Formats: sequence, structure tokens, C-alpha cells
Amino acid sequence: MTENSMELPQECWELIINSLSDQRHFESLSLVSHSFLSITNHLRSSLKITDPALSLLPHLFRRFKNHKKIDLSHFQPDPDPVLCTISRSGLDLESLNISNLIRFPQMGIRELGLKMKNLKELNCSKIWGLKDDDLFVISDSCLSLESLDISFPEYVEDFPRVVTDSGVVALSRKLTRLKKIDVSGNMFITDKSLVSISMNCVMLRDFSISECNFITQKGIVVAMKGLPNLVSVCVGGIGIPPIDLCFKESFDCVKGLCVIEFTNSFISDELLRLLAIACLPLKKVVISHCYNFSFAGICCLLSKYQFLEYLNLEGANFLNDGSMIELSKYLCKLKYINLDYCSKLTNSTFFTLIRDCPVLSEIRMETTNLGVEESTTELAINPRVKSLHLARNVNLSDEFLKKVAFLCPNLQLLDVSSCTTISEEGIGEVLKSCSDIQRLEIKLCRQMSSLGIKDFEVKKLEVLRVGGSGVDDDELTAIAKTCPQLLYLNLYNCLYVTTRGVKEVVVKCRALRGISLQCCRFVDTDILPWMVFSRPSLRSIVSPSNQFPTENQRNLLLRHGCVVSCINSDEYFL
Repeated sequence: MTENSMELPQECWELIINSLSDQRHFESLSLVSHSFLSITNHLRSSLKITDPALSLLPHLFRRFKNHKKIDLSHFQPDPDPVLCTISRSGLDLESLNISNLIRFPQMGIRELGLKMKNLKELNCSKIWGLKDDDLFVISDSCLSLESLDISFPEYVEDFPRVVTDSGVVALSRKLTRLKKIDVSGNMFITDKSLVSISMNCVMLRDFSISECNFITQKGIVVAMKGLPNLVSVCVGGIGIPPIDLCFKESFDCVKGLCVIEFTNSFISDELLRLLAIACLPLKKVVISHCYNFSFAGICCLLSKYQFLEYLNLEGANFLNDGSMIELSKYLCKLKYINLDYCSKLTNSTFFTLIRDCPVLSEIRMETTNLGVEESTTELAINPRVKSLHLARNVNLSDEFLKKVAFLCPNLQLLDVSSCTTISEEGIGEVLKSCSDIQRLEIKLCRQMSSLGIKDFEVKKLEVLRVGGSGVDDDELTAIAKTCPQLLYLNLYNCLYVTTRGVKEVVVKCRALRGISLQCCRFVDTDILPWMVFSRPSLRSIVSPSNQFPTENQRNLLLRHGCVVSCINSDEYFL
């Protein structure tokens, strides 16, 4: 395409390109023309920074001037210098993720907060040693925040300085625009923090309070009663006595509540009954790893909320196939269900959900009893099902997978990791029948040496995780020939893979962006530079050896656009 052929105005091209499902497609578009390069640069709004990319930041900020979101959650060096660089970049940042850092960057946040007046979202979860002084810096510097996450800070054993009521009270008094806050995992805050939040943050819509040892049910109720605009509440780690009657008045005060989550708590059937009669506009209910409630309570709740779209009953071990058949009558609007660790559920529950939930898109049934056929269930095709997470079901069979392939023709994601009784026969049938499959995970299926795809193409497969399986060079050759759109391949601890098989993938998978070779002992590290130079699309490689790369080698390959590391986080850069 030439410059003269672009007859549409730039605004129209921006709308067209922005409609793409993923920004990773921008890269190929940017090669078409200078105009497309300029448009895609303008439309890129998010950036994830890792420590190898530090030297490239000035260039990135000059090229991409419209970044609104920056993610430092995988950044390991001192974060202050990079935050100061961001502060001076001229960006108009709206969202910053500094979770998982080894310490809170007071200097960097102070400077960034003073420069970025439109910063609305700050994620500080799982920061090591988070303390009141850090919260004082946030409250003094980031006055426009609307979303703040300070959940689950990490501490060494002798943590002398922690987050207390003083820090949370200071936050709530100055960050009065907050609409969302998560204080979960701060073990030393009390009801005083909740009262201060409810008094000062009157615009709050999303509130998460889990695993806070000194927070009481009374404090949670007081907070909810003082926040009439709440649409989402997450409560967790509440012990004996069960949560029940004290919540009645709070339900009456939050008439717009759409999401309620209980995790790892003692709740009662009476609470579920009170929730049922409250007549809230609930769309999402989570009751995960909770105790002291029964089928009667769940049935009462679901019978009143037959418009639920999201249901999580993870770890509800009293559920069986009969009870799920009964509950399915109330789930006609459901789009997502999580039944992980419900150990009594078998094939019957799965096929009942497929049949009775016509708009269901995603099912999680990991670590259940799938594969066991308790009774004959009438089958029905459900074209709306897109994602199935069925890992760690040791009885899962090829016959079950064949039925899945028939009943879920539009499947896009299948995870059957650690299902040790399946083979290429079942997986091959899924890949052959489900032409839209984009992501397949068969990690730790050691007996799985083939995907059964030698005689047909899997045209849309983008992500393949086969780490810990029996895949060998011959199968990699088959994958290279039949998966033309493969973007990411995880071969972690594939003991039968050698340099020959990896070369086949690199040569023939022209869209490949990431590959993990960690613990592939028969793959030569000398191949890594060849991989980067031979496949320009590569952006991430996990080395088979912790001896490679050296810093100089890593910097050389980074200049060619590829991050090479020795650590497998099972994430990929797309």
C-alpha cells in the first residue's frame, strides 16, 4: 500500500485499527506505510516495562506519546529512577501498576504524582514492606486517584513497620475521589479504617476487605451502610460466628449492589436467605471456599436471582450432580461458572450445564470428578461455550473430550493440564472439530507425545503450553507445519525436545513471538542468537540454561527486539 492509496481520513483509519481485538496486530500494520506507523504509534496506550528494557525507555517514550497505562509489576531493579524518567517523559498517565516491587518507591511516586495530574489508578498490591509512610506519600501526591489497591503487602518475619489505621485514615481523608479501594491482607487495620473510608470516600463503588484479622462484621456493616453508591463488595476471611443477621440492614442501604463476593469465610444459609429477599440487581456472586452453608441456602439465593451472569462456588464440596441439576434451572442467563474443587461433580454436571445454560461462555471444573459417568445425561450442542478449564481431573478420558468437541464447536480455549489419562486421540478430535481453538494447555501430561494433528491444520491456534509433556522433535515438526498462527509455545521441561525440533518451529511459525525452553536439557543455548536473527517477530525467549544470556548477550538481543531471560514466569509478550 502506498501513501497515495490511503483515501480515508486519519480519524477513520484510527477507528478501523482501534477495532482490532489486540494491539499486537499493530506491529504488522505499522510496516505497511508511514501513515499506518504514525497511526499505530498514536493508538498504543499501554506499556509493560521489565528490567532488560530500561535502556530503551527514552526511545519508547519519544515514539509512543499516548501511553496511558504503565505496568512495572515485573520490574526488579530500583524502581525510583524509572518512575522519575516516566515523570519527565511528557506522558499524560492515567494508570500505574507497581505491584510486586521489592519496596515502595517513595521518591518516584512523589515526583510522578506531582507531574501526572490525571493519574486515576494505582496498583500497589504485594509490595514488600508497605507501611504508613508510603500511604502518606500516596495521599499527598496522587490526589486525583479514583482506584487504589494496597492489598496483601509482603513482610519479612520481624516487620517493625506496617500499614495501620493511621495510614488508611490519612488516605481516606485526602483521596476523596476514590471509587474503588482494596485493603485486603492488611492484618493490622481495624474497623476504624473502614469507618474513615465510609465517612470520607462517599463516591466509593467497589470495596474489597479480605483477610484483615482485626476487621469485624460490625465494621463491615457500618462501612456498607455509609456507602450507598456501592456496586461491588468483596469480603473474606471472616470466621466464627457466621456472617448473617448483622448484614440485613446493610443490604437495605446498598440497593445498587451488582457484585458480592465471600471468600474463605463462615457464612450461613440465613445470610443467603437475607441476600435473596433483598432484591438487589446482582449480576455476580462469589462464594469461594466458604463454610457452614448448604445446598438449601444456595438454592434459595439462586432461585431469586435467575439473571445472574457470573457464579463462583469453588470448593463447595456438598454439591453433587443431583444438586447441580436442580440449580441449573435458575442459571439460564449465566455466562461464567466456577466449580473448581467440587469433588463430587462428574460428567453429568458438565453436560447439564452445557444443555441448560444457553449463553454460558466459560466453565471452570478443575480438580473435580470429571471423567466419571454417574448417569446418562441428555446432550445438547452449545455454540456459546468458548473456554473450558478442566485441569487436574485424573479420570478425564478421550471419550469425554470427543463429546466436548461435538457439543462445543466454537471452543477457543481448552486447559486439560495434569489430566494424565488423555491421549492424542481425544486432543486431536478437539483440534479437528473446534476450528476456532486459539489456546491449548496440556502441561504435565507426560504420556502425551502427540497432539494428533498430522493431517490437518489448526489455523487459529495462537498459544500452546505443553510443558512437562512427552512432546518430541517429530511432534514439534508437526506443530510447525500445522499451526501457522502460533504466537507462543511453552516447552518447559520437555525432556525429548532437542535443537532440531526448536529450529523447525522457529523457521516455519512466522508469527512466533514467545517461546520457553527452560529445562530443555537437549537444546543448545548457542541456538538463541540464531533464533532472534532468523525470526524477527520473536519478543521473548526463556533460555534452556541459567548460564545464558550474559548481560552483554542479553543487551545485544534486546537491541533486536527480543527479551531473553532464564526465568519462566509462564507469561508471554504478545
